[in-house]
Parts: sequence; structure tokens; C-alpha cells
Amino acid sequence: MLRVLIVDDEPVARRRMRRLLAAEADVGIVAECADGASALKAIVTDKPDIAFLDVQMPELDGFEVIQSVPPIELPAIVFVTAFDRYALRAFDVHAIDYLLKPFTRERFRTALARARERLDGRNGDRQIAALIDHMRTKRYSSRVAVRTAGRFVIVDWRDVDWIEAADNYVRLHVGAKEFLLRETLASIEKHLDPERFARIHRSAIVQLDRIVELDPASHGDVDVVLRGGVRLLVSRTWRDRIEPLFRMTSTRR
Repeated sequence: MLRVLIVDDEPVARRRMRRLLAAEADVGIVAECADGASALKAIVTDKPDIAFLDVQMPELDGFEVIQSVPPIELPAIVFVTAFDRYALRAFDVHAIDYLLKPFTRERFRTALARARERLDGRNGDRQIAALIDHMRTKRYSSRVAVRTAGRFVIVDWRDVDWIEAADNYVRLHVGAKEFLLRETLASIEKHLDPERFARIHRSAIVQLDRIVELDPASHGDVDVVLRGGVRLLVSRTWRDRIEPLFRMTSTRR
């Protein structure tokens, strides 16, 4: 029997993982954890063969968990994440695979098969190398999974009008809809295409092609007006960085 550890701070995600693993005759779940500290303890105490490990969690994140365990004691790691941008880092720490939420049953079984191959000593490096090459050519995130009302909704970054800081979260404005995501604005900015998105204020990022008007404001600031009439402030701190982008857009038109 394969001993499997499930680690995710979302009860709905753990529940779905349980259902998927229940269909595997040779798998037994040795523990479930909702935070990094509990996961670390379970790895040392229960000695699982495979760990399905969430990236973003309280206490310790998924990367901090595996960095805290001696390599000889690590199980086969399959990272589970709502962000495709974590994939390369996952492979850097020798993960077997990553699952991008929400994943299909078929995708889950592929990840489990790769973990089995690694444990059996069979060579799965070719498939893993192909995944790494794919992620390296895909430099910026194209979509994100957002949890809402007990389910995950896929949001394409091309559909996001602007992004607003909200304490330890960001609020994605997608037309008339809003989605909360547990990320900081600085973290989000690093993984967005700078030809498409720009920081205009310490608390706002906009998609450039949503801007329809620029209005000078007081003290060197500028207001931008987006499609639909939303008005946002461009502070002096970011004005010099984004004005060339606006000029380039204007020239191309």
C-alpha cells in the first residue's frame, strides 16, 4: 500500500483529494493537514510515501515544509496550487509533479502515476523535463484559480480590468464581478506580463488596454478612466514608469 499525506488549508480541496484517492486500490491516506506546521510533523511521524502538498498555507508554505525536512526523509512530493507560476520552483526542489487547481481526475491520476514511477525507480525524467520546458516558455501566468462559494473559479488574466490591494488579499475586478485572492499586490505584479499590466498606485494594478482616458490631477498625479467609467489615481511614484507605456500605445494607434 502507498502511504499518502494530503496537505491543503481548504477543506473542499482535501475532501476532493480524498474522493480521488479512494478510487485507488493500492493507496491509503495516513494523515490530512491544513497547515504547514502540521504537515511537517506528519512527514516526520507518519512517513508517507507520497505527499500532495499545497503551496500557500498558514504557518509554513509548501516550499518551507520540504526545506525543513532532511532529504532522506522526504516523500515523493506533488505540489498542488492555484498558480502555474510556482511550477518551475516546484521542480527546482525536486517535486515529482504539480497540479493546477482545479484539476481533472485524469490529471490527478497522471501525477499519481509519476509518483509511483519515481518510487519504483522507473525513469519518469523525460515527462518531467517536458513539463519544465513548457513552463519556461510560458513566462507569465495566464490564469488563476479563485475559491468562491465552496468551489474554484478559473479567471483568465486577460479578462481582469484592474487589481486592488485589500489587506492580505487582492481584489480582481472582472467586468461587473469581483474575486478575492489571498496574495499581495507585489507578489501578483511579478507574475503579470508588463506589456499588458502596469502598477499605477501602491494599491492598484490596471490592464493597459482597459484605459480609455488620462486626466491630469493635482500635485503631479493623473487619473485614468477605464472602460465602464471606473476612475483610478496614478500617483507620482508610478507615473514616470507608465507614461512611456501610454505613449507607445498612443503611437501604435
